Amino acid sequence: MRENKINDNFKATGDSYVSIMYLFQISKQLIGPIVPETCEALIEALADHIQLPEEWLKISDDYENLWNFPQCLGAIDGKHVVLQCPLRSGSEYYNYKDFFSIVLMAVVDAKYRFLYVNVGCQGRISDGGVFKNTLFARKLNDGTLNLPAEKLLPGQQDGTTPFVFVCDDAFPLQENLMKPFPGEHLKGTFQRSFNYRLSRARRVVENAFGVMSSVFRVLRKPLLLLK
Repeated sequence: MRENKINDNFKATGDSYVSIMYLFQISKQLIGPIVPETCEALIEALADHIQLPEEWLKISDDYENLWNFPQCLGAIDGKHVVLQCPLRSGSEYYNYKDFFSIVLMAVVDAKYRFLYVNVGCQGRISDGGVFKNTLFARKLNDGTLNLPAEKLLPGQQDGTTPFVFVCDDAFPLQENLMKPFPGEHLKGTFQRSFNYRLSRARRVVENAFGVMSSVFRVLRKPLLLLK
C-alpha cells in the first residue's frame, strides 16, 4: 500500500526522491527501486487491456460529429518528455528543441482516449522516424489493422475515399495518413479550409497530452531515472 502511495505521489507531483523521503519517512535509497518496479507492474497488468480498437466506425462517427472531419480514425503525434541526459549517451537523446528527451508517440480518438502508445525512442529522431518503427505503423502498412473499407465522403459522387489518421507535417503522406497542405500562404479557400478542418481533428492528440501532463505532473519536469 505504501509503495503505491509513493509511486502515485511521484507521478502526480514530479517531486524529487528527497522530497518524497521527508513526506513518507523512507530513505531515498529505498524509494529508488519502488517507482520503476511499480511502473513495470502497472504496465504488465494493463498490457492486455490496451489494444487496438475493433470498432473503427464508431470512432469515425465521433470525429465527424465532434470535429467535422469524416472518415477519420484517430490523431497521431509525438510528445517529447524531458529527461536528464543519460550517462555516456552523447547527443543521442538531444532533440531539435534543444533539450534531452524521449518520445511518447500516441494515437488518440475523438474523445481524448489513447488507442495506441509507444514510448522510449530517442529524442533526436523525428516524429515520422519514430512512427515508422512502431507496431502501429507496421500494421497500418501491411493492412492488418482491419480498417473499414473505402466509401463515399458526404457529398462525393464518384470514386471512394479511404479512412485516414490525421497528423502533422513531420509524418509521411500515405493512403491512410492525412497531413495538411504545406506552406504558409496557401492558394484558394479550399486548401485553407481543409487545413483548418484537419487542424481541428489533429489537435485532439495535443489536448490529450495536455490533460495527461496536468494529471501526471512528473511529465512537466525532467525525468532523472534513466541511466
